[in-house]
Amino acid sequence: MTNLIMSHNPLLIGEGIPPFEQIKPEQVVPAMTELLQNLNTQLTDLEAKVIPAWEGLVDPLNKLEERLTWTWGIIGHLMGVKNSPELRQAYETVQPNVVQFINKLSQSQPIYQGFKTLKNSFVWDSLETAQKRIVETTIREAELSGVGLTGEKREQFNQIQLELAELSTKFSNHVLDATKAFKLKLTQEEQVDGLPPSLLSLAAQTARSEGEENATPESGPWVITLDYPSYVPFMKYSTQSDLRETLYKSFISRASTGELDNNPLIERILELRKEQAQLLGYNTYAEVSLARKMAPNVETVESLLEELRQVSYEAALKDLESIKTFAKTDDLKHWDISYWSEKQREFLFNFSSEELRPYFPLPQVLDGLFTLAKRIFGVTIIAADGKAPIWQEDVRYFQVNNEAGEAIAHFYLDPYSRPSEKRGGAWMNDCIGRAKIRLEEQFITRLPVAYLICNQTPPIDGKPSLMTFDEVNTLFHEFGHGLQHMLTKVDYLGASGINNVEWDAVELPSQFMENWCYDRTTLFNMAKHYETGETLPEHYYDKLIAARNYMSGSTMLRQLHFSLLDLELHHRYQPNGKETPSQVRERLAQKTTAMKPLPEDAFLCSFGHIFSGGYAAGYYSYKWAEVLSADAFSAFEEVGLNDEQAVSETGKRFRDTVLALGGSLHPMEVFKAFRGREPKTEPLLRHSGLLQMV
Repeated sequence: MTNLIMSHNPLLIGEGIPPFEQIKPEQVVPAMTELLQNLNTQLTDLEAKVIPAWEGLVDPLNKLEERLTWTWGIIGHLMGVKNSPELRQAYETVQPNVVQFINKLSQSQPIYQGFKTLKNSFVWDSLETAQKRIVETTIREAELSGVGLTGEKREQFNQIQLELAELSTKFSNHVLDATKAFKLKLTQEEQVDGLPPSLLSLAAQTARSEGEENATPESGPWVITLDYPSYVPFMKYSTQSDLRETLYKSFISRASTGELDNNPLIERILELRKEQAQLLGYNTYAEVSLARKMAPNVETVESLLEELRQVSYEAALKDLESIKTFAKTDDLKHWDISYWSEKQREFLFNFSSEELRPYFPLPQVLDGLFTLAKRIFGVTIIAADGKAPIWQEDVRYFQVNNEAGEAIAHFYLDPYSRPSEKRGGAWMNDCIGRAKIRLEEQFITRLPVAYLICNQTPPIDGKPSLMTFDEVNTLFHEFGHGLQHMLTKVDYLGASGINNVEWDAVELPSQFMENWCYDRTTLFNMAKHYETGETLPEHYYDKLIAARNYMSGSTMLRQLHFSLLDLELHHRYQPNGKETPSQVRERLAQKTTAMKPLPEDAFLCSFGHIFSGGYAAGYYSYKWAEVLSADAFSAFEEVGLNDEQAVSETGKRFRDTVLALGGSLHPMEVFKAFRGREPKTEPLLRHSGLLQMV
């Protein structure tokens, strides 16, 4: 490829909003090859003349890292939302070179020594708190990246890094492919008995995309998949136990057999992580993980999880007994739980999740969410579609304005499920981070841009996306992450937004936002019927509140099961020892599940959070941060959710601390700045309806 064509490669622009409509998979390899050559040269130059000062070391290093993350970040983003065989192949071709460069950068002795000299120099006291945190974090990260290793040990460490990156990508692709591979085609009316109209429409739409041109919601054929918007309602509403069994067993055994089997990958990942930890002088990978977290050690985490487990285990057993009594059977199967718990919920609270869908069309939910953002944080959010390139036609773009009407941030929203190219789940990622940058002769503030990605029910048959209440919760959750990225006041990239925020504190704003879904004012602002505009009837609000803690013991226990399993695998499990990872799970399930998993339950094979995401030995972060977020929300409850003035003042304090300070201070200091004290578990237990059980 000639330099002329290369120089026009959109992946080499290096700044600003990515030009998504120009980016093609075949540009990935040439762009990354050229970029890594340039960056290697820049790194060598920087190492040759390290000046242990902010301008002489941190600024140039930032520029270098940003060049890499801009291009590689776009490619990673597209792997998540627009996956294709061509993109995969390109990604896998360049990934080893990227890992090698990151190793070289993070293990650079001249840069590491430069940071240590800076920390011990006379200029240290003149640095701002955020700058000091960035320097200290950089030193710690270098040490955790093997900067202290030499010779064979360094070589071994770097080989492990390469292999882990490859295994993580493979794991994620296997889950995507296994989810995509399963399709249940139904042709008889009795096979779809009990299914709500929304699922029949989705299943007919899926059938049409599979070549059944004449498929209709009324007469089929219908195609059910393992994608959440299809799988979850089918398990809740299908009256056909045999079909639920087929679907359930296919779901729990994803990526556990044949070419897509993730079992050998899991064993290898755990083995490599343990080796890596020992090379760094730690006993276990969990210790390495916690060196970067808010929690001081594994024992502290396990003691919090155990406190919550004792409360939720008893509650979960009662939940199960209650469902058995309701279903009038002692022989309840795993694939019956969703069905009967939904039936019981409908009976107890006299409404079904599906009844609420028409009141939660996406445009109206966004209106309610943006009204809340204005009410508690004083920001106005306006549509800015057409002002930024997008990667898929349904993607939206928004602008965030401050009280003075000035733009302070933007965000993308990619709301709908696309099982053929988009990985499952929901996430927030940064597209551009806030920073003060020099433009010609003056400094300007570069505004942050966030990606908010969900996988909710798409618009079907001319109707807007009608959301379940769970999907509404998910959108609020991701928006909370987005707010921390977008409302930061920190001007140093290394600590602005979610950067440098300890992983077990980063879920605080997201889980905090979920609480507002149950706030009366917020709910009535967004819950309006998509056809009539009628506000959600009062009795539904009362039922939603009443049903909020239905099976909350089971829900909490499920999260604790995942958290304790993750820690056990990364702290006590011995690779090639007496137990396999799935046997570890079976053992832990004795005290962390009300119904023991089936023999074919290969949940670990699709546990992307810890095997292909950033949650290894950190899944507990959801619960750790939920303690913080429940306590933070209780500050609003204490002043009275109906007192607009007090809510606004408390919201301003939350914005000025939790959202504004980013990673410039330790999260405990940030929390205390907002709350005036350290966090307590009481609000979480109260919100979960489990307080009386303590």
